[in-house]
Amino acid sequence: MFDVAKQLAVQSYCFRHFKTIDELIAQIKGIGLARVELCRAHLDFNDESLFEPAIEQFKKAGVQIGSIGMQRFKGDTVNEEKWFRFCKLSGAKMISVTFNLDSVPDAYKSAEAMAEKYDVLLGIHNHGGTDWLGNSVMLNNILQNTGPRMGLCIDSAMTLAVGEDPLKWAERFSERLYGTHVKDFIFDRARKAQDVVVGTGNLKLAEYMKLILKAPKMAAITLEYEGDVENPGPALRDCVNQIKAAVTSI
Repeated sequence: MFDVAKQLAVQSYCFRHFKTIDELIAQIKGIGLARVELCRAHLDFNDESLFEPAIEQFKKAGVQIGSIGMQRFKGDTVNEEKWFRFCKLSGAKMISVTFNLDSVPDAYKSAEAMAEKYDVLLGIHNHGGTDWLGNSVMLNNILQNTGPRMGLCIDSAMTLAVGEDPLKWAERFSERLYGTHVKDFIFDRARKAQDVVVGTGNLKLAEYMKLILKAPKMAAITLEYEGDVENPGPALRDCVNQIKAAVTSI
């Protein structure tokens, strides 16, 4: 069974109000987790001098860096290769990614080559209807024209935001599903989204967890909640409990 306390990560962006790594670690432990998807809100991945001290802080605290992101690829391989070197040093297995439209397809090829070199998976993050990578038609086209290092990191809430079903995505893209941001939205009459505790909005949490846990190459299951910026801990603890209940019910 999936061990939520050990295997579930939290996106460090949830704690963007807390600027230092020590503060971040305290927040992660405060919600009962020991794994993180680290984002640039807490570490500049273009500055390699920061890598080893940061990794050591997490290691001493018993917090695993499971993945990093979301990282935007532009074909700037000098800086982008640094991100892969960080993954190699930290043990992170996946980068959640997006691409500048004017950089593709060359940026796909360079990212895939670096992913192969450093043994890292790439999970394209869908960012909703205003983003060119927000819909299943485009994502399917990309996966048909890229290699096995390139897959998806499905944001369940952003999938809901474009009127699609994250459960269907999890089934359809199972073989190329390398990560997920477990996130939930409710919507007002104007379709404006609001973050809520996972499983209390429109996401069918237990069914979704069952599907993503079946994905053969799933590398990073990450909780995300962007509300309550200055005090997200209580809601995130509720999220963790909801996921525990969902996993137990499977």
